[in-house]
Amino acid sequence: MTERIYSLFQQSVEAKMHVGEQLAPLIEQAGNILVDTLLNEGKVLICGNGTSAALAQIFSSALIDRYEQERPSLPAIWLGSNVATYTAISADTQHANVYAKPIRALGTPNDTLVAISTSGNSANLLQAVRAAHERNLRVVALTGRDGGDIAKHLNEHDIEIRVELPSRGRIHEVHLLIVFCLCNHIDFNLFGLE
Repeated sequence: MTERIYSLFQQSVEAKMHVGEQLAPLIEQAGNILVDTLLNEGKVLICGNGTSAALAQIFSSALIDRYEQERPSLPAIWLGSNVATYTAISADTQHANVYAKPIRALGTPNDTLVAISTSGNSANLLQAVRAAHERNLRVVALTGRDGGDIAKHLNEHDIEIRVELPSRGRIHEVHLLIVFCLCNHIDFNLFGLE
């Protein structure tokens, strides 16, 4: 069993090394969009499902509280945080609108939506991207495999960071590293933090 566990560590490292060079410029571009959003008094709206929802929560927490070092709080909203609203929308309309409705209510053209999805095919995330475009928000999409439907609905102002790996576990691991890279980029560019 120890060998199996060590093998998983190796697979994780190899997956990150496999996609790292390809993704670095896209992560930098996405980081620049987020820095620009924050410098222009915009908010970062973040959503995802399942494990991706947990990554969205980690990202918003790191922006609101801190990443590695103390610094001023940054405006970020994890769109799944209000359980009462989330369940009301799911019960009364459709689950596909759980992120789109808050974006339509809260989103402004200075804001950026970060949508996280391993498949890129979740209806509620696709609706979120559409709602973001209706409100003139830019979109940073963290996707996996072939990018799914989300990739097809991005425009020239958006950035897709696609982790082209077959394993959901490895995609989630790389998405977490991307979130941390974005946090580092933001902290360095806004506050000079190393």
